[in-house]
Formats: sequence, structure tokens, C-alpha cells
Amino acid sequence: MPPSWTVASETGPLREVLVCPPDHYRWIPTNAIARRTLAAGGQADLQGLQAQHRELVAALEQAAATVHHLRPEPHLPYMAYTRDSVVVTHRGPVLCQLERPQRRGEYAPLLDWHAAQGSGFWRKSSAGTLEGGDIHILRPGLACIGASGGRTDLAGAEQLAGWLRAEGWEVRVEPFDEHFLHLDVLFCLAAPGLAVACLDGLDEGFHGWLAGHGIRCIPVPYREAMRLGCNILALGNDRVISAAESHDLNAALRAEGLTVLDPALSLFTAGGGGPHCLTCPLLRDG
Repeated sequence: MPPSWTVASETGPLREVLVCPPDHYRWIPTNAIARRTLAAGGQADLQGLQAQHRELVAALEQAAATVHHLRPEPHLPYMAYTRDSVVVTHRGPVLCQLERPQRRGEYAPLLDWHAAQGSGFWRKSSAGTLEGGDIHILRPGLACIGASGGRTDLAGAEQLAGWLRAEGWEVRVEPFDEHFLHLDVLFCLAAPGLAVACLDGLDEGFHGWLAGHGIRCIPVPYREAMRLGCNILALGNDRVISAAESHDLNAALRAEGLTVLDPALSLFTAGGGGPHCLTCPLLRDG
């Protein structure tokens, strides 16, 4: 039987997830965060990257998620950020269309991997660009898609929004400044009705829309957001993965009654991606 991978909520208990070891990872100047790291003379340490990635995998396994591993390819250093190439929806996987030339080849190993699993695609992005870091499935029937014009443009966002709206979903397409790379640099869900957000980087209308749907936000300062503080992964059942370096946010999440699993991820956040970017949920309950 082929797998029945579906995700109808960012906060449903995580059962299966796809990651990719960082064996060929390096920082490339494709976003403001990585450019800042490189300008400061930062150098990626392969052994350190592999150790941090193992910490992330251990946290996922501690949460009882089955972790699938994608084989990394030498010429695709950002394959470790499995969030972007394929996003799984309530109807199954959607193949995205990456914007950066250095990352476009990532579609091929993802196609091969899903074919080997017997997993079919519900839809394939064909208009503009669409990347998984901009797609947030808030709960069944409700989603938002960031459209900075950088990684995800309006055409790509509206195509996916149209597919979801045809299913009866409410979808908000949210413009924001492409300086922030993906919407998950500014916003992620932590638990049902609770998000973390850099409100200074988001339109006030978006904050109001979230509040209107019963979602309140723990505020994250701009400086911390640019260190990927907002980039967290909800595990369901009041658990969340957040980078160890996000001290203040992790304290705030614990004050909300959440269990915070906090692997060290500084070598990845320096390149522009945190736990949300490094994981592609394949199956969630609910």
C-alpha cells in the first residue's frame, strides 16, 4: 500500500517527517542571513553541522516521530532544508517550484524519493515560484501563504491558494518584505491558537486576521527573528522544537505550558534556516 501522507494542521501530533543530512551543506549567499554570516567571516564546520543535525533528529525521535532520511547530493548544499521543495497538505504532497538557481535541482531527488515510496503528488506548482517555508497550514480549513515576491511570488501563492479554496479552505495570501526570506522567519505556530511572530516585520492586518481566528502571538524582536528565533516546529500535544540559542523565546514557550525540545542549531540558523526549515512533515494526526 502506498503511504497516505497528509497534513491538515501545523500543530497536529507529528508522526512522520523527512529530513536530509547536511553532508554537503555550506553557506551560500542566497539570503540576507547567510550573506551577513559570510561577511563576518563565518565558516561552516561539517562535523559540527552533522552533530547539530543529529540533535534535531534525536528530538524528533524523542517526540515519537518516524524520521525518513533523504540522500544528500553534493551539488545541492541546501537540501538539508527539506521544508521548501515539497509541502504535504490535507490531500497529500504538493511539489513546489524553488526560486533560487542554486536550489532548483532539489526537485529531482524529491521526485525520485516520493516515487520510491509509492507516494503520489496531489498538485505540482507551475505558476511563478512557491516554497514551503511560506506555506502555513494553520488548522483544517485555514491556511496562510507568504508572498514576498522573492522566494514565493504572487502567482505561485495564488495558484496554491486557489487549489485549497476549491476544497473549501479559507486562505490568506500575505505580502511581506523579501528581506525576510520566508514567512517562517517571521511567523510559526507553536500550538493550537498560539504562534510566535516578529510583529514588526508583519502587516498589522495579518496580526488582526490571526486574532480574528483565535490565534495569539508571542512577540519576537527583529534581532531574534533574524537569528531564526521564530522558526520553530510544533510537534503536537503541547510540545515544540526550538533552537537552544533562542533562550528568551524558549522561556516564554515554557511559560505557556509547552514542553520545549531545544537542540543546538546555530550552524544552520547562520545559513538562514531553523527547525521548521530543516523538516518536512509527512504525516500529522488531526
